Amino acid sequence: MPFANLSNLFGRSPIKPIQEHMALAVKGAAELVHFFEAITSDDWERARELQELVVRYENEADEIKKQLRLHLPKSLFLPVPRTDLLELLTMQDRIANRAKDIVGIIMGRRMTIPGIMRPQMNEFVRASVAAAEQALIAINELDELLETGFSGRELAVVENMIKELDELEEKADKLEIGVRTSLFALEAQLPPVDVMFLYNTIDWVGDISNRAHDVGGRLQLLLAR
Repeated sequence: MPFANLSNLFGRSPIKPIQEHMALAVKGAAELVHFFEAITSDDWERARELQELVVRYENEADEIKKQLRLHLPKSLFLPVPRTDLLELLTMQDRIANRAKDIVGIIMGRRMTIPGIMRPQMNEFVRASVAAAEQALIAINELDELLETGFSGRELAVVENMIKELDELEEKADKLEIGVRTSLFALEAQLPPVDVMFLYNTIDWVGDISNRAHDVGGRLQLLLAR
């Protein structure tokens, strides 16, 4: 695969593979928007295709993660500790994993979203994914931050990106409350097991923005060092 020679990159920097990993994680999360549009339109064939795409992105991200963990040098001439890079990688990986979890549980149980909740759920998914996309924008500035020694104008730019990420995560949280409230109002009309798995799915969609926020938080800690 295109990342088989990752070890050759470390002579310069491990940052590019980390950015590639985050890009794949967010690609998988972004497909959730189309996936939920498919299932709320009862287009299960399209949903199956999108599930396979999410799984493919997660597998590709997982391969980069494995290569990074195997080949990341013990010592790097960078203003970033190796442990911090590995922790950042772990947080990014959780986004990809959660996206795969979501499509897996929905397809595995052939779950449906109650009709009255569908527009609200789709809006919530879009908001959660927007937070992940904002985290990627910030991570893509990491190489520039290293070049400037985590100072100057670039530092201010990234700090503003993280602030916007905070706002996007807060928006997703508010939408999650609304979706939960709607489901609570419908509980008596739905099979209890379906209700349980719907709450679980709502939690996991919220996890996308929460884990994106964790990536931003880790990046913020790097800026403070």
